[in-house]
Amino acid sequence: MELSSYISFTGQAREAMEFYQSVFGGELLMNTFAEFGMEGEIADQIMHASLVMPSGQTLMGSDTPPGMEYTEGKRVRMIVHGDDEAQLREYWDRLVVGGSVETPLEKQMWGDIYGACTDKFGVDWMMNIAQPGA
Repeated sequence: MELSSYISFTGQAREAMEFYQSVFGGELLMNTFAEFGMEGEIADQIMHASLVMPSGQTLMGSDTPPGMEYTEGKRVRMIVHGDDEAQLREYWDRLVVGGSVETPLEKQMWGDIYGACTDKFGVDWMMNIAQPGA
C-alpha cells in the first residue's frame, strides 16, 4: 500500500506534471482521456499522470473531467493505492464512517476498483485497488 498526493487541474495537468518532473526528476507516465474512449474537448487532456520520483515517492494528478466538481482550494486529495484488496477495503470502510461517498468503491473502466470520499474531518480521499492483469 502507498499513500500519495493527487492534484486536480483544469486543463493544465500535462504542463504541471512535466514541470514537477523537471523539478524533482523521475519517471512520468501520462494517459489521456482519449486512450480510454472519451472524445471532444477533454480527449487530449490528462486522465491520469503519475510521477515516480527518484526518492520513491509518487505524485499523481489529472485534469478534471466534465461532470466532476472542481473547487479551488480543494484540489489536492490523498490517494491510497495498492493491490491488497481486503486491506484497502477495510481502510475505505473506516474512512467513510461519518463522512460522505463521492464515487462508490467499484470496478472502473481502467480495470481497477476505485472510489472517492470525504472523511468526517472534510479531508478528500481516493482509493485505487489495482487488479491483476489490469
